Amino acid sequence: MRIIGLTGGMGSGKTTVANLFKELGIPVFIADEEAKYLMNTSQEIRNKIITLFGEQAYIAEDLDRKYIASVVFNAPNKLQKLNKIIHPAVATNFKLWVLKQTAPYVLYEAAILFETGGYKKCDKVILVTAPRQDRIKRLQSRDKSSVSEIESRLQHQWSDMEKRKLTNYEIINKEISSTKEQVRNLHEILLKPTEN
Repeated sequence: MRIIGLTGGMGSGKTTVANLFKELGIPVFIADEEAKYLMNTSQEIRNKIITLFGEQAYIAEDLDRKYIASVVFNAPNKLQKLNKIIHPAVATNFKLWVLKQTAPYVLYEAAILFETGGYKKCDKVILVTAPRQDRIKRLQSRDKSSVSEIESRLQHQWSDMEKRKLTNYEIINKEISSTKEQVRNLHEILLKPTEN
């Protein structure tokens, strides 16, 4: 089973691209959703997060993502510690998920695929990009964040230029019709035996 990494900066449209691949019958594992699920359902992970961030890390049964984000963006060492708690558990669940798939390839979608070294486990990597202003508008609409908050968060991610060095394919997500065409074309390429 070939594993194709799918990544891109915040607001680039990874989810849109992932959904277009799903429409073509390709299974997609979304690492961030799996991480959220584990942080809310695994008692072992919950205990480790509370040890790291305190009781206020959870509101009732759910992780207080805004609180965690406010802490980690001011303390990168805590973000590294959080990643060390979450990423091994996500990786284990991904391996089990792959065993159940029968498609010619699967997508592993992760926002920080390069930052965590996850790209090394992929056969190929797709980078989703979009103009910075488009990304900011999408994030303002989605998260109701200010431009300064978004700019601060974007600075914590690798630039597209850095990511391109480790990328096999790029999808430029500006107009949906063009994005759909790029996904269809790439899907045909990935189905070819020469891409095995």
